[in-house]
Amino acid sequence: MQHAHAEHLPDREALLNIAETLREIVFPGFYGMRRLREQDVANHVSTRLVAVEAALHEQIICGLSYGASHPSITAPPVDQAADVTMAFLQRLPEVRRLLSLDVQAAYDGDPAARHTDEAILCYPGITAIFVHRIAHELYSLRVPLIPRIWQEFAHAETGIDIHPGATIGESFFVDHGTGVVIGETTKIGDRCKVYQGVTLGARSFEKDERGQIKRGTKRHPTLGNDVTVYAGATVLGGDTHIGNGCVIAGGVFLTKSVEADHVAQAAAVDIRVRPHHGLA
Repeated sequence: MQHAHAEHLPDREALLNIAETLREIVFPGFYGMRRLREQDVANHVSTRLVAVEAALHEQIICGLSYGASHPSITAPPVDQAADVTMAFLQRLPEVRRLLSLDVQAAYDGDPAARHTDEAILCYPGITAIFVHRIAHELYSLRVPLIPRIWQEFAHAETGIDIHPGATIGESFFVDHGTGVVIGETTKIGDRCKVYQGVTLGARSFEKDERGQIKRGTKRHPTLGNDVTVYAGATVLGGDTHIGNGCVIAGGVFLTKSVEADHVAQAAAVDIRVRPHHGLA
């Protein structure tokens, strides 16, 4: 309940500021400085990149120092912090490309959207996938703590909980989003769509001979390309594979694989309609 070496802990507020700066870089003109002229965008982005490099490098040093103090955590040596920072920044063009496809998927998948600008500025699913994509890059670089700090900020802001370890393909759209949970070892293909209340989770936790939960195993499902999971559905298990083109109907509880181009749905519920005579 206390930490004797607090200097090794990343600074949450500093990391949230870094995430906001990264959002300015990915979506220039939408966040941060407004009224950018076309000819000023490149200079603006370069300036923000310089600022974020120094701040992020400092936090990555803290994260790697924290990892070095815990034998159970596998992380790069602290003296590689500059390389890790540069590797992350070099991935930003690819992150931006993926996010452009996510924004287009949100617009294409929601008839209520009037413009892609609306998706960027208003949709919690875009906020969640933006944070996930930057957090996933640091997770892939084995930086401790920082990806989870970003993830839990997005979770609190949007109600969408995507573990930074989850692998998500192109053109991903979370519609509405409240209550969505996507676990660490989930793999999602291209052009997938999930609705509110969806859980892509673990069926059970395998334990070792000491009764401790085994970590680092595939616990969460795999979705192929062009899969739609409707509201309230639950898909569990590391050996559960949902094939390309499948539809998982709302409210389904699924713990087994589904072959490509199938619909998984629960039995119809017997609904009775009776006259309403007012409350007693």
